[in-house]
Amino acid sequence: MNNMREIIKWLVVGVWLMLVMGIAPAYAQSSKADEQRRIIAQLEASIAKEEKQLAKLKKNKASQQKLVNSLIRQIEKRNALINATDRQIKELNKDIAAQSARIDELSGQHSALEKSCAEMIRTAYRNHRFNTPLTFLLSASSATEFAHRLASLRSATVYRHEQMKRIVSVREDVKREREALDAKRAEAAEAKKRLDRERERLRRDRNEAKRVRDKMSKQEKSVQQSVAEQEKKLDAAIRELRKLTKGNKSGSTFSTSTSGLQLPVAGGRVVRYNGNMVEIVGEKDAAVRSIFEGKVMKISRNKINNKYDVYVAHGEYISSYANLSSVAVKQNQQVARNQTLGKVASMVNPTTMDVEYKIVFGIYAPSPSIKIQASSLFK
Repeated sequence: MNNMREIIKWLVVGVWLMLVMGIAPAYAQSSKADEQRRIIAQLEASIAKEEKQLAKLKKNKASQQKLVNSLIRQIEKRNALINATDRQIKELNKDIAAQSARIDELSGQHSALEKSCAEMIRTAYRNHRFNTPLTFLLSASSATEFAHRLASLRSATVYRHEQMKRIVSVREDVKREREALDAKRAEAAEAKKRLDRERERLRRDRNEAKRVRDKMSKQEKSVQQSVAEQEKKLDAAIRELRKLTKGNKSGSTFSTSTSGLQLPVAGGRVVRYNGNMVEIVGEKDAAVRSIFEGKVMKISRNKINNKYDVYVAHGEYISSYANLSSVAVKQNQQVARNQTLGKVASMVNPTTMDVEYKIVFGIYAPSPSIKIQASSLFK
């Protein structure tokens, strides 16, 4: 009887632990999915606002330049929505896999409990003629043992009832988990449809932007190009940073003769050199790395496109990394050569309207009179 009590006791404890451990991970995964839903909702609201502005521009026959700029912003945001939806689908697929594993585990535990309970009933039935509760009680050698055996019988009855309740509870948990799994599968399917729709809308936006741009006058195209170039110039920020880098010792071995460095985008390739600047494209989420050891002097965020710019001092030289989607360092942090600063962000090519993953890298000497060719660093 004592052995039977122990078996029932540990079965109940095991079910309780299984329930706690099986259900707990769902909350952490749910929070990740909720975060993706929040990001997607924000992007969808921003895109809807941009679409209204686009409609007004077309209705008011605004300049082709304004229309193209608005379309470029729309392409950027729609591409961000596609990426967020893609991440949501991946998180949902992780949830689905984890929930399927939990269902399998719960089902296995449920089957084991039912099997154990059935075996106990069969054993009790086979022995009831020879070991009835009354015989068990009356065979006690003393009143004290009689009381202990009576308490054991009552305890065994309670545990048996608890086990039956646990079996029902686990069965209900399996049912709820299956319903939640079906809901996640439906959400993943809907997200996939939304992803396909956004990709088609992105294609239409690109075609519309190229069509409008082709109709622009030469003067408007020239203005667009000069604006794009002007946005890449960081002279004002560099002037302020030069004051802060005075006397910096971190990475002080850097000089105008430094060469043979790796490109700051992992697996990237150069699109265009322009004096002290260079455009480098890479794959989505490719790491952006510091070209040399130094100190992070400044991290800024563009209020228009929410992209990051990072400035690193190598002695009194400064390297800049514009158009990062995220950063992995902090201001005043010491960094090693080729240490990851963040990830490359998307950027719309104003000529082709294609979405590229690109940074604009710049290198600046302690004095504006000293000119450095970016091309010389990577040869």
